[in-house]
Amino acid sequence: PSVPRHTNRLINEKSPYLLQHAHNPVDWYPWGQEAFDKAKTENKLIFLSVGYSTCHWCHVMEEESFKSKEIGEIMNEHFVCIKVDREERPDVDKVYMTFVQATSGGGGWPMSVWLTPDLKPFAGGTYFPPEDGVHRVGFRTVLLRIAEQWKENKDALLESSQRILEALRHTSEICVQGQESPPPPKEVMDTCFQQLSRSYDEDYGGFSKSPKFPTPVNLNFLFTYWALHRTTPEGARALQMALHTLKMMAHGGIHDHIGQGFHRYSTDQHWHVPHFEKMLYDQGQLAAMYSRAFQISGDEFFADVVRDILLYVSRDLSDQAGGFYSAEDADSYPTTTSREKREGAFCVWAAEELRALLPDPVEGATEGTTLGDVFMHHYGVEEAGNVDPMKDPHQELKGKNILIARCSPELTAARFGLEPGRLSALLQECQQRLSSARAQRPRPHLDTKMLAAWNGLMISGFAQAGAALAEQGYVSRAAQAAAFLRTHLFDPDSGRLLRSCYRGKDNSVEQSAEPIQGFLEDYVFVIQALFDLYEASLEQGWLEWALHLQHMQDKLFWDPKGFAYFSTEAGDPSLLLRLKDDQDGAEPTPNSVTVTNLLRAACYSGHMDWVEKAGKILAAFSERLQKIPITLPEMVRATAVFHHTLKQVVICGDPQGEDTEELLHCVRSVFSPNKVLMVADGDSAGFLYRQLPFLSSLERKDGKATAYICSNFTCSLPVTSVQELRGMLSP
Repeated sequence: PSVPRHTNRLINEKSPYLLQHAHNPVDWYPWGQEAFDKAKTENKLIFLSVGYSTCHWCHVMEEESFKSKEIGEIMNEHFVCIKVDREERPDVDKVYMTFVQATSGGGGWPMSVWLTPDLKPFAGGTYFPPEDGVHRVGFRTVLLRIAEQWKENKDALLESSQRILEALRHTSEICVQGQESPPPPKEVMDTCFQQLSRSYDEDYGGFSKSPKFPTPVNLNFLFTYWALHRTTPEGARALQMALHTLKMMAHGGIHDHIGQGFHRYSTDQHWHVPHFEKMLYDQGQLAAMYSRAFQISGDEFFADVVRDILLYVSRDLSDQAGGFYSAEDADSYPTTTSREKREGAFCVWAAEELRALLPDPVEGATEGTTLGDVFMHHYGVEEAGNVDPMKDPHQELKGKNILIARCSPELTAARFGLEPGRLSALLQECQQRLSSARAQRPRPHLDTKMLAAWNGLMISGFAQAGAALAEQGYVSRAAQAAAFLRTHLFDPDSGRLLRSCYRGKDNSVEQSAEPIQGFLEDYVFVIQALFDLYEASLEQGWLEWALHLQHMQDKLFWDPKGFAYFSTEAGDPSLLLRLKDDQDGAEPTPNSVTVTNLLRAACYSGHMDWVEKAGKILAAFSERLQKIPITLPEMVRATAVFHHTLKQVVICGDPQGEDTEELLHCVRSVFSPNKVLMVADGDSAGFLYRQLPFLSSLERKDGKATAYICSNFTCSLPVTSVQELRGMLSP
């Protein structure tokens, strides 16, 4: 590599995204006081660019504009330029994305926003091409026009930015109106189900035509709706919608059939042509969803997909110290000698390449059949490539194939005169060969930043999979990651979480000079993970830490006036708004998940004020839940859990005993959205006994491991049979 011609302040940062821009001719600053002071001293506007390291269009804008010497000179002359990694600083991202969405009707990354020296936004957008085109104004033109406006009409711009800020404050406020109480659960659940049902794609699953996103929050809602309406046609449809969507995704090109795991989303209706980046938060949530699908259906197909996801994460997104990396990029060099990266290059195949790798004749198949014939037929490979040119605007995938399971194993086996069992072994052999061949290609960029929130989602994925599939290795991996969080992303002196840490030189774990404090989402997803990990491992230390973090979350983020939690702490003068997210997206909004966290915390601690807080959150979001519940499916689900009251499933017995293990296996194998699990092992000095004195009155029946189903700390008659317990677990 040649010596870089430019180096800016981003060279001192830890974020992989900021480091990608450290050699741009743009005089970038990280978000912070140095940049703000410069803007005020020099009376310059701020240009804020927000993105993340695996964002395809962020790479495009960097190549076209931020690497241009001429555009860099315009930026440096007229603006103080700030780069933000949205994954490090979701607080900054959300404030300005709220502005961009409100003023342009859309949003996305890279986000480009122009601010006054006191950080108020007045103009913004997403990706800009460098030069003017037929339909779009170019970035150079926008920069020069805005610089001219600041020179000629400064007062008008300042006035406009103040008006915009006041309007944003007003429209983004979420609070309790008068004496509002939580909304009626039945109506909210039914409306959400109907809205999802109307948007459901009957043929291919999912909830839109294109693009198609995995949206685990929708699937989680549908599983809960089914559990509460098992005997109704609506309940049956909810389950069918969720299971069919998960099956079609697993067959599709959004699923990496050679390297495992799931890509970000599909650009088409058929789950075929994805945007190829792989995000940790998708893997964590999808591992949990496929585990639930297996619990409910007993179909090994779903268990295999869980194993596939967790293999990918263990192999490719795991730090040796135990944490999980954030993402893998979509773009990579097609060959070791290529000068230009292409989207999907690591994952796609030409037909002749597959024929060359899989030439072996298949014994017992129709005469002349090769491994390549079988594999290419099963995965929809075409000689000229199988990607619709409409889905490939830059011609990056021309002549290439994205693998998609086009046939059932039975049909492929019949086509070549094979036994289905034999076909499975043949496809596995093909996949191993292709995996070895792919390992010779240049890998996509790996974002080795480790975030508390996303690690929380992944710990939940491993813990829930370990419990549902009875795989102790997955529970151990979840515990290793939780221990990593406690070591590297928790400050024992202050009792607070940190947002991020980074893989450093020699694979050490590094922290930035000024660590970023945890946001609401970090607390919420880590607390959820610790509850899931306790239920899978029965280690009470995780429970103790979860309750500590819940108290800290209350202290830092609770809004005592309007109720619910703010996304950020008070006291940062550079954040113009304290927001509450009001939409479940790729990740559920923290207030949605925290309702269930609070109910679980109350069950494990006896602190009933947490139940009251959960009700206040639902009251604050009541209007939205009643009008457009489809925007908050995870909170709708929590509304049902709130009204049904969580069942405390208490098992009295030796945790190592076979009879205890049988009862635990029964509880873990049943999908019941409104239960918490705990083991009372007779250690009256233990953490749970101190929290819940009623446990000391529960005894084993006839010396056997015994289960009790308790509600509000009042318990059922003792049960020792698995059949009886299974019957009591349904909602």
